[in-house]
Amino acid sequence: MRKKKAMTREKASYVKRKGHADAREFAFLLGIGKEYKSEPQAKKDVIDSEGHSYSVKSGEKKWQIFLYSKSRFEKNYTFKGMDNLSDLFLQCIESFPPDRKDYLKNKEEYKKRLQEPMRKLCEKLKDKRLLAAFIDKSMFNSGEVDFLVIKEEENFHVFWSREVVEVLTNNYEVENSKARGKNQIDDQKVIFKVCGKTHGEIEMRNDSDIHYREVKFWLDKKLTFGLLTSQIKESKSFTPKIILYGKAIKKLSKMGKKPI
Repeated sequence: MRKKKAMTREKASYVKRKGHADAREFAFLLGIGKEYKSEPQAKKDVIDSEGHSYSVKSGEKKWQIFLYSKSRFEKNYTFKGMDNLSDLFLQCIESFPPDRKDYLKNKEEYKKRLQEPMRKLCEKLKDKRLLAAFIDKSMFNSGEVDFLVIKEEENFHVFWSREVVEVLTNNYEVENSKARGKNQIDDQKVIFKVCGKTHGEIEMRNDSDIHYREVKFWLDKKLTFGLLTSQIKESKSFTPKIILYGKAIKKLSKMGKKPI
């Protein structure tokens, strides 16, 4: 099995710039103009004149929902409140030595240490109530963000955050990864599957000195968009390039523009 390449700094910078450009474009299409507000720390890429907040996801193959180090899980009380998920994330991180050079000397030993906390994390997230809280926190900062916006080609597709959490929670099958090659080890990740296809993963990033002992949660853009549109069928055009789905139609119809 081919080893995945880590994203270069140049690629990461491009993705970030592209995300900002798409958020600005969405704001202009809403009629907000250059004065639109955002709160990146709270995952609010755009805040409209009515106070609605939007998380705008671009056309990349995978979305990085979060990339957190040890300090985030030590300080974040929301993760602690989710049946102490933060402790399991910290156990995953602390399966590896502080110095990456020590990890590189004996990768197999430290990966074996990761197995137990990853198994426990998987078991916890099989609880649908806990899974919903985790998705809501990770994607929408526990309800602070109102809408998910997905840019597909030239159009922006808008979903109400609670419907997104509901669809993902109801459809995800949660399991641990299994070794597929001679040098791989079981239970290194928590995988979210739908009908046998991997929609997302929780994994450790240890690929560089910059990204070492970090927990990454990512989702597949194409599969997530397909799942949402298959489960939330009602849709209406808000502007020629903005399409609303499900309960987002009613919630945003009170704005100056009405669905076409």
